[in-house]
Amino acid sequence: MKTRLTLVAATLLLGFCISFISHPKADGWVSIFDGKTFNGWKITEESPSTFSIQDGAIVVAGPRAHLFYEGPVGNHNFKNFEWKAQVKTMPGSNSGMFIHTAYQPSGWPSKGYEIQVNQTHTDWRKTGSVYGLQDVKEVFVKDDEWYTEHIIVQGKKVTIKLNDKTINEYMEPDSISNGKSAKKLSTGTVALQGHDPKSKVFYKDIMIKVLPN
Repeated sequence: MKTRLTLVAATLLLGFCISFISHPKADGWVSIFDGKTFNGWKITEESPSTFSIQDGAIVVAGPRAHLFYEGPVGNHNFKNFEWKAQVKTMPGSNSGMFIHTAYQPSGWPSKGYEIQVNQTHTDWRKTGSVYGLQDVKEVFVKDDEWYTEHIIVQGKKVTIKLNDKTINEYMEPDSISNGKSAKKLSTGTVALQGHDPKSKVFYKDIMIKVLPN
């Protein structure tokens, strides 16, 4: 009887765990970083040591490199979705959060858009810029403080929020959508950027919400 009760309890616990993993949050948000490993992520072949994990956060510090999500959520191929993370930049640092991109072993990602992460780097395009397309000059958050960077992709529109405040709304024109350039909204995964050896940026609580197409 004791063995049977133990098996029943174990089965119930397993069922609860599977249910929790499949439906981590009722509002649709799913964690894509476990805080301990790079499971579900793929680092570029150039300068892989740029990325490390410390105290539950991804630390980006070193030469140019990129970290692409290649996990099971949405089969890492998103069209309409929301992506957010807790971010902390150190003084003079530069990074980015890519959308609709695809893994490549080296170089700057040729597919998708970069959403800028930069408060005090010499590049005038600041946090929340849709890099090179609709840039933000104003600085809304401080270095060495955690803030939330939240990106919403819906159709041809990209909305960027910092600490729940909308600071940039980009509407992609038809001329880009219909062109052959890879720098456009389509579908793809997300990625984090390591920009240069003098930059140090932290990311944690990285979440995805898949939206209806």
